[in-house]
Amino acid sequence: GFRFDLAATLARQFHEVDRLSSFFDLVQQDPVVSQVKLIAEPWDVGEGGYQVGNFPPLWTEWNGKYRDTVRDLWRGEPRTLAEFASRLTGSSDLYQDDGRRPLASINFVTCHDGFTLHDLVAYNGKHNEANGEDNRDGENHNRSWNCGAEGETDDPAVLELRARQMRNFIATLLLSQGVPMISHGDEFARTQKGNNNAYCQDNELSWVHWPDAEGSGAEGSDSGGSGDGRPGAGLLDFTRAMVWLRKDHPVFRRRRFFHGRPVEGTHDELSDIAWFTPEGREMTQRDWNSAQASALTVFLNGNAISEPGARGERIVDDSFLLMFNASPKPLDFVVPVDHGRQWQVVVDTSRTDGVPPDPGTKVQAGDRLTLVDRSLAVLQRPV
Repeated sequence: GFRFDLAATLARQFHEVDRLSSFFDLVQQDPVVSQVKLIAEPWDVGEGGYQVGNFPPLWTEWNGKYRDTVRDLWRGEPRTLAEFASRLTGSSDLYQDDGRRPLASINFVTCHDGFTLHDLVAYNGKHNEANGEDNRDGENHNRSWNCGAEGETDDPAVLELRARQMRNFIATLLLSQGVPMISHGDEFARTQKGNNNAYCQDNELSWVHWPDAEGSGAEGSDSGGSGDGRPGAGLLDFTRAMVWLRKDHPVFRRRRFFHGRPVEGTHDELSDIAWFTPEGREMTQRDWNSAQASALTVFLNGNAISEPGARGERIVDDSFLLMFNASPKPLDFVVPVDHGRQWQVVVDTSRTDGVPPDPGTKVQAGDRLTLVDRSLAVLQRPV
C-alpha cells in the first residue's frame, strides 16, 4: 500500500480541497491502486487543509484528532472526556457516515514529526536551537507536559510520573479501536532532547539506537525505567505485553463500530459497551459535560461482538473493564455491578512493569479499587 504525505494537497482542484477531485476518481478506478492500503496524512499547509475525517471510502487516515485528544486527556485539560470516548472507540463521528469502519482511523500519539513519546512527557516547549534557526522552527503548540521539570532531571518523583505517563499513552493506544501506530523508538523511550523538528539532524540527536532496546534503553533517556538500570527496557517490556493483549483479544480489534445496546443474535442482555463514573454508576449527560471530569470506566462486552470471523463463525471473547484516572489525585473506582461477578487486574500502569504477576488481583462486583493519580487499569473477565 501507500501512505500519502500532506495528502490534502492531492485533493485541491483549484484552491479548495475537494473529496470529489479527479485524483480520487483515478484512484477509485485503478485496478491495482484501488485494491491496496491507502493511508492519508489528511492535512497540508494551505487554507482549509485540515481534512481529518473527510477523505472518501477506501482511504484510511492519520487521526490527528485522536492524537490531540489523548494528549489533552493525560496532561489534564478540562472538558476532554466526551471526545476521548469517541477517539477510544474508533472515531465513529469521523468515519461512520460514509460507510467506513474503525480501521479507517490510524491512531497515534507521536509520529516522525514533533516530539518523541519521551520528550512529550519531559518538555513543555520545543528546544530546536541545534537546527540553527534560533528555535523559530517546529510546532509551538505541542500539547505536552513535562511532569514538573523541563528536560533532563534526577528528581525521582518526576521520573516516576514520566514513566507512568508513557505507559498510559502506550496502553491507551493499544486499547483503542482502530489501527495503532507507534513511532520508531518510542517503545524504549527514545529522546531527541526536546527537538521537535529534527529532519535536518543526521547525528546522535535523531539516530535510533536499536541495539540499546535490549540493553540500556535509548541513549540519553532518563525515564521509562524498569528498576534494573535499563532506562527504556521497562517500557519496551510493557509495550510487548500490551501488543500481546491486543493481539489475543478481538474485543480490542472490532471491525465494526459499537452499537451502545445489546446486539441481536449474541444472546447477551448486556450492551456491547457501557460507560461508568468512578462511583460505578452509568454516565449521564451531566457527567460527560462536566469540566472537571477526568476519570471513567469503560465496559467492553466480549460476548457482544457483532461481526463474524474469517469463516463466518461467531467471535466470542473475554470481557474487559478499562479504568482511566487522568486526574492529579488518587481515586477509588467501584467495580460496576450486573456486568460480571469477578474480575482480574491484568494491567496497572502505576506499577513500574505495568503488568501485575499472573494471577493478578481479583476483585468482585461492587468492590473498590484505588487508582493512583494519572494511571489506568484493565480488568478481565473470562468468557
